[in-house]
Amino acid sequence: MTSSDLITVLPLVFLTVWACALLLVDLFIPKGRKGWTAFLAALGLAAAMGLTLLYAGQTGFAFSGMVVLDGFSSFLDVLFLATGLLGIALAYDYLKRMGIDRGEYYVLLLFSVMGMMLMAQAANLIVIFLALELLSIPLYVLAAFARPRLESEEAGLKYFLLGAFSTGFVVYGIALVFGATGTTQLSGIVSAAAGTGSGPAVSLPLLGIGAALILVGFGFKVAAVPFHMWTPDVYQGAPTPVTGFMAVGAKAAGFAALLRIFVTALPALHENLVPVLWGLAALTMLGGNLLAISQTNIKRMLAYSSIAHAGYILMALTAYSKVPKDAVASALFYLVTYAVTSFGSWAVVIALEKTEGKGLEIADYAGLGRKRPLLAAAMAIFMLSLTGMPPTLGLVGKFYLFRTAIQGGFIGLAIIGVLTSLISAYYYLRVVVTMYMREGEPETTHEFWLNFTWGLSALATVVLSFLPMALFAWASGAVLK
Repeated sequence: MTSSDLITVLPLVFLTVWACALLLVDLFIPKGRKGWTAFLAALGLAAAMGLTLLYAGQTGFAFSGMVVLDGFSSFLDVLFLATGLLGIALAYDYLKRMGIDRGEYYVLLLFSVMGMMLMAQAANLIVIFLALELLSIPLYVLAAFARPRLESEEAGLKYFLLGAFSTGFVVYGIALVFGATGTTQLSGIVSAAAGTGSGPAVSLPLLGIGAALILVGFGFKVAAVPFHMWTPDVYQGAPTPVTGFMAVGAKAAGFAALLRIFVTALPALHENLVPVLWGLAALTMLGGNLLAISQTNIKRMLAYSSIAHAGYILMALTAYSKVPKDAVASALFYLVTYAVTSFGSWAVVIALEKTEGKGLEIADYAGLGRKRPLLAAAMAIFMLSLTGMPPTLGLVGKFYLFRTAIQGGFIGLAIIGVLTSLISAYYYLRVVVTMYMREGEPETTHEFWLNFTWGLSALATVVLSFLPMALFAWASGAVLK
C-alpha cells in the first residue's frame, strides 16, 4: 500500500480499525452501560467525517484504480457518516426502552456505513459487489435485532432471502459485462463500449443484458417498483431506528452505485436504457404513492413513501446523458433532502412508539398538536417537506429534479412527478389533520437524543429551504466525470 493509496481510503481504513477494536472493547462494557459503546461508535464516525472533510478537495485512485477519491465519493461519504451518527441518536434510548440494548448494534451499524462508503468510492464492479455485501449483511442482522419478537425476525429473514436473490442478479450482470468487455474496471468498460480499447470488439447485446441485470439488483436496494415488495414488511417489522437508517443509508448507497456505473461506465447504452429507466421512474412514483394511500400504519405509510421518493430520484438517472451535470447534482441534492426529512419523521415515530408495536397507527397521533405542540409542528414540517410544499427543503429538492427532467426532454415524466406529488399530499396531510383536528391523548417519550434529532431535522428542513444554493453548489461540484 502506497501513501497515495492510504490517503484515498484513509477514512474507510480508520473506521474499519475502529469498528473491529470497538467489537473487542464492547466485551468489557457491562450490560446496562452500553451507552459507552454508542458514544465510542459516534466518536469513530465523527473522526472519520473529519478525515473525509480534510481530504475532500483531493482526487486520486488507489489499488490499481479499483477505488477512487473524488468529489462524488467525498459528498456521499459525508452523507453516510452523518446517517450513521443520526442512526445512533435514534437508537440510543430506543434500545433501552425496548429491552434490546446490546453493544453489537452499534458495531453492525459501523460496518454497514463502511459498506456504503466503499460503494461510493468503488471504481470496479468487483469492489461494488463487495461493498454491496458489506453494507447489506449487517442490515440483515439489524432488521432481526429485536429478537425474540416475531415481526423483527420475520423482517430479517425476508430481507436476507430477497437480498440474496437480488445480489444474484448483480453478480450475473457483472459476469456478463466482463464477458462483453473483458474488464470489470469502470474506466475500461466505457473505453471498450466506445470502441477505443485495445481488446476485441464488444458484444453490445451481452453488455446490455448485463447492465439490465445490474439495474435489477440495485433496483431492489433502492426499492424501485417492481422490486419493492420487501419494503413495507421489512420496514414495519424491523426496529424503528434500523428502519430509519435503512431508509436513508441503503437507498443512498444504491443510488451511488447506479450513478457511478451508468454515468461513468455505460453512457453508450443510455439510448437503449432510457425506456427502461423512464418506466421504472414512472412506475415507482405511481406505485409508491398510490399504495401509501390505504395505509393506516405509520411505518408502512413511510415505507411506501420511500418507494415513491426513489422514483423521483430515478428521474435524474433517466436524464443523465442529456444533462449529466445537473442530473447527478439534483440526485445528490435530493438524497440530502430526503435524509434530513426522513430522519426527522422517523424520530417522531419513535417518540410515539411503545412496546409490542403499539403507538404506530396514524390514529395514535390524534391530539398530538395539543399535547406536544413542538413535536407535532416538527412532524407537520416533515410531512410538508415530503409532499414538496413551501417553506421546506423538499420543495427545493423536487424543483431541481423536475427541472432536470424537463431540461433532458422528459416532460411527461416531470408531469407524472408533479401529479404523484399531489397524490402524496392526501396521505401526508392526513397525518397533520389527525394531529391537529382529532381528539386524543397520545403518549410520547421525552428523550434527549431523540428530541435533538427531530428538532435539528425540522430546523434544517426549513432553514436550508431559504439557503439551498450552497448545498446545491457542493452537489454540483461532486459530479462524475
